[in-house]
Amino acid sequence: MNMEPRPALRSHAPIAQRDSAPHRVAGMVLRYVYLIIGSWPRVLDLWYWPTLQMVMWGFITSFLHENSSFFAQAFGVLLGAVMLWDVMFRGQMGFALSFFEEIWSRNLGHLLVSPLRPREFIYALLTMSVLRTVFGIFPATLLAVWFFGFNVYSLGLMLVAFFVCLIMAGWSMGLLVSGLVLRYGMGAESLAWALIFGLAPLCAVYYPVAILPEWVQWISWSLPPSYVFEGMRAIMIDHKIRYDLLFMALALNAAYLAAACWWFLACLKSARRTGKLLQVGE
Repeated sequence: MNMEPRPALRSHAPIAQRDSAPHRVAGMVLRYVYLIIGSWPRVLDLWYWPTLQMVMWGFITSFLHENSSFFAQAFGVLLGAVMLWDVMFRGQMGFALSFFEEIWSRNLGHLLVSPLRPREFIYALLTMSVLRTVFGIFPATLLAVWFFGFNVYSLGLMLVAFFVCLIMAGWSMGLLVSGLVLRYGMGAESLAWALIFGLAPLCAVYYPVAILPEWVQWISWSLPPSYVFEGMRAIMIDHKIRYDLLFMALALNAAYLAAACWWFLACLKSARRTGKLLQVGE
């Protein structure tokens, strides 16, 4: 009896066809389509950024068209707005990224079975937010003086007040986004970037609130950063300190921060109860 092994059958299909079968490609595309349509944050991300850019630059263009001499009257308004907006952005991202680090390293569950209390965890994240913001912004302020002769510190003590108001707004956003991740999983991670930039057209960062449509102005005045940027322009253009705007920003920030803390702690408690802490990074 012949026990010699038979030679392996060879496929006569072209190599290119074997390496890129259409049904396998279609299967992977279908997987990614299901991944997107099964997560509303991913669906939102598809159309969110183009729409945001169009709205933001539309308002800026409209304002510049109607006020061509605006920047001649107040050199540095745009630079000041950019740097102050970065305080809010970095405040929010400093909180959210420190929280995400615990998720990415799958350490969140370990932290929350330790003696660390939830409020202590929040305090630590807030502290990291301040440190990340200060160390991130300070070099930019020095470069603005060096390259453009613009000194944001000329705002004096009001700069400290603006910083406090904006970083408090950033904390509220960071707590909101972190709570959404606890509730909906890492599919909501992109909201850390999407929500903060979505507020920019409403916060009148680069133009006054008055340039917005009337019904949008009501929304804008409900956001603390709008009062900060209006106050900054009042100092740089009219040379007036608007304490009324500052007090409104602080009052709204206190309310939003309290609500955001409640939201984060409620989502954390829910994640503990349902056992999501160990799966939130998946």
